[in-house]
Amino acid sequence: MADLIRIIFSILLPPLGVFLQVGIGIQFWINIVLTILGYFPGVIHAVYIIAKK
Repeated sequence: MADLIRIIFSILLPPLGVFLQVGIGIQFWINIVLTILGYFPGVIHAVYIIAKK
């Protein structure tokens, strides 16, 4: 259930979903850059990070 909530947050605001999963680390900053470059790469990365763990 917690992963579902993180995925919903990732669709709305990708860095928030990554932050909830791994905290402030390299994956969080990568997701910030991907979200700035384009919304969908940020979403894809966030869902991948959540599904991987």
